[in-house]
Amino acid sequence: AVEGSAERAHDGLIGGMALTDIRKQVHKEVERMTEGEVLGLKKFLATYPDRLGAILRNAPWDDEPWTEEDERAWAEADKWLRENGGRGIPHEEVFRRHGLR
Repeated sequence: AVEGSAERAHDGLIGGMALTDIRKQVHKEVERMTEGEVLGLKKFLATYPDRLGAILRNAPWDDEPWTEEDERAWAEADKWLRENGGRGIPHEEVFRRHGLR
């Protein structure tokens, strides 16, 4: 995170301004825009990356080869899911089975 960014704005200030004031200022700017500018902004915002998307796009590619062991494990899990209605085991059940709850 960069100094002054939203991630560091635990005191509610970004660049010395409250986030609510910044939002109001941005809304005023949008109200002044032409229809074409608003449409352009909408297109731009649609391309703005969300955090998870950015993390996934920047994550290193899994370059480990797919092994016979992986294939067997995948087939075993796939078979289990087919035999159990296509549903996994809920977390609560896993915790219960292992005495965690």
